[in-house]
Amino acid sequence: MSVRPALAAVLGGAALLTLATAPAHASSPALAAGSSHVARSAHIAVPVHAVPVHAAPGESVTVDTVGRLAADGTVTLTGTYRCTGNTGPVFVTSALSQRDPRVRHGIGGTVARCDGTTRTWSNSGQVSGETLTPGTAHVQATVMELRPVGLVPLPVFHATADQDVTLVRG
Repeated sequence: MSVRPALAAVLGGAALLTLATAPAHASSPALAAGSSHVARSAHIAVPVHAVPVHAAPGESVTVDTVGRLAADGTVTLTGTYRCTGNTGPVFVTSALSQRDPRVRHGIGGTVARCDGTTRTWSNSGQVSGETLTPGTAHVQATVMELRPVGLVPLPVFHATADQDVTLVRG
């Protein structure tokens, strides 16, 4: 099984287990971790953005201001990351939006090495449902760990960055 379907299956399972097992309270770790938007129902509060606003101490991720757009539609995004203290596998993920900021396209994922060293990352992928064009786009990069907790690894966010980029042919 390739990394993408496995990662999607684990994250989907973790999200379902999180929603099914415990109602969230105002003091819940997910809400206290910097969630800026919350969807509420009669019994639970579900964090919409569980990505922390700031990186953990000594951890970071950057996005280069220029992304590459190949003739076949493949986008390549690059940057740097630094992370420490993982117990599970860690990935640098990236998502891109161009016309509608509400629509984000996942652009690949890179296995990260969390040893305190600043390293480069490069993610490539194609989007479906939209034709990207050279010009301005927005990228969000995240350093995410799948930390073993009970039966299912849960996502832990080490760092995140938002960056406007310029897509160029090449």
